[in-house]
Amino acid sequence: MTNLPDTCDVLIVGGGPAGLAAAARLAEAGLDVHLVEREPVAGGIPRHCGHSPYGWREFRRVMGGQAYAKRLIARAKACGAQLHTGVTVTDLGRRGQVTVSSDSGLQSVQARAVLLATGARETPRAPRFIGGTKPGGVMNTGALQSLVYLNRERPFRRPVVLGSELVSVSAALTCRHAGAQPLAMIEANDRPTTWRAATWLPRVLGTPLLLSTQIEAIHGRSWVEGVTLVNGQRRWDMDCDGVVVTGAFRPENALLRASAIDVDPRTRGPVVDQYGRCSDPAYFAAGNLLRPVETAPWCWNEGRMVAGAIITALAGGLPDPDLSEPVSAGHSGISWHLPQRISPNFSSPALENVQIGLARPMTGTVRYGQASGNLRSRPARRILLPLPDGGVDLQFEETP
Repeated sequence: MTNLPDTCDVLIVGGGPAGLAAAARLAEAGLDVHLVEREPVAGGIPRHCGHSPYGWREFRRVMGGQAYAKRLIARAKACGAQLHTGVTVTDLGRRGQVTVSSDSGLQSVQARAVLLATGARETPRAPRFIGGTKPGGVMNTGALQSLVYLNRERPFRRPVVLGSELVSVSAALTCRHAGAQPLAMIEANDRPTTWRAATWLPRVLGTPLLLSTQIEAIHGRSWVEGVTLVNGQRRWDMDCDGVVVTGAFRPENALLRASAIDVDPRTRGPVVDQYGRCSDPAYFAAGNLLRPVETAPWCWNEGRMVAGAIITALAGGLPDPDLSEPVSAGHSGISWHLPQRISPNFSSPALENVQIGLARPMTGTVRYGQASGNLRSRPARRILLPLPDGGVDLQFEETP
């Protein structure tokens, strides 16, 4: 770690794939780039993940998450970016004035541009309204992977996994790596959230997927002893010694909520235009702070693209943000979309598409401006539409 300067060209908040990729590109362009990460080691979520596949899009080789994170860190440093770990941002002031806290105390850093890449986190047990007692052995995927891959511990032998997202499959694989056998993957909906093919692997490894099923209660005193499951009118108990609560990601937006930067109520991330530029034009955002949730290679590429927009912005090449127009969506089935604004006369956008997330499975036609597109998809699927020329209202006409 080096000492943070009082001023710099670009300050990056967050050391995951998006932040590290942006740091490499910005430093390679000759800018004075400083990245701050509150954890003792940069790398983001992949640093906690020991299994494959990572790295093919970025480095044309398949590697585990830890090796992938190390490669991203090495690349950023080799390009000249300065990485500062154990540093927590406490305030996002106007026009790039950022306050940080470290072992050295509080410090104010004035940056010409700030990239927010704080990522996302899983929704814990409490907001899911799971009843029962509060024993040990209930954790999210990140905590599980930290125990298994970083601390070499096995927290349980026979857990259940709540959720059927890609991260749920990752949790099941992590359990197997630790020598634990998940008894079931539990999904409240009548179909898996991730691609159905992705759930085959846990099944092959002996973990059934229970659809239309909920965890009503968790039981145990000092440690998990079992759960009560509900499927329609059926209710039964399953003995287990752990519960992994996975997925339902939400952006890590505590800093945003305490700032003057506009927050989108749907994504819970910042309102951005097609350059990843926030309502305060000194701030940009990339990665899973923008939406819940994308893969590591997607965030890596998005970090690179938004870094390109920052380079253009510092050279005075981006259009006036005050002339941007809103992109809106009134249909109840559209859970979120981004960008939320479109700046005029754009070229080489960082966000090359309108991205849409669904609240439920939907089939029909999306119409916006002069464009339209057919859509047949489910939640957690990547839906991309061409960028419009200006602000539009996304209209969805469902097909019965």
